[in-house]
Amino acid sequence: MRELTDALVEHAADHWFKIATGVVLMAAGWFFGRFRAKTAWKKKKFLDRLNVTLNSIRGGKLRIRTILEKRCEDVFLNSVALATITAAAEKTTADDAIIPLPEKDYWYYLNDVLNEIAEKFALGQLQADIGKPVKEVRYLLTLTCESDGPLRTRKIRAMLIRKELLTNLPQKIPEFESKYHITRWNVVRQLAKAYEATPHRFLEMELCL
Repeated sequence: MRELTDALVEHAADHWFKIATGVVLMAAGWFFGRFRAKTAWKKKKFLDRLNVTLNSIRGGKLRIRTILEKRCEDVFLNSVALATITAAAEKTTADDAIIPLPEKDYWYYLNDVLNEIAEKFALGQLQADIGKPVKEVRYLLTLTCESDGPLRTRKIRAMLIRKELLTNLPQKIPEFESKYHITRWNVVRQLAKAYEATPHRFLEMELCL
């Protein structure tokens, strides 16, 4: 037992600097993580989260419903892609809420999100394949980060909206379920214009229910 104790003491003496450095780095990482989390909570800015939101108008009222929410790192599995989209989300403006990405890269990011959504609706595709009656609907998907107006939280949001609705938005402003939804309506109108001018920023997908 004494030999083991002596060996541990000798090892610690030989490597004390590495051990001390490791402890300091671990403590610094914990402190920085806590500081960043507190700052994000204070600002209600959570750009490490991806929120997939269904936007619809029913009965003259704008309805916003969450389809799923995940950590960005669980959707964008490549570390470079994750860092890129998080940084790009900071660059959105009041006039353009779509996350600015290189044209050639939009499909890859959107396809990652599409795969997450498709998994939740896989049963509908299987039912359609075996001939069961299903409702097939075409949706448009794009990535945004709202940065204007009264917002409760700021996140990376994948906007999901029926293609038929986005290409034929009503002229009349719909009713809102919350005062905060005026920001979303402004974004939806932006998306309609953007889809006409820059369709590469969108991905079309079919959902079967």
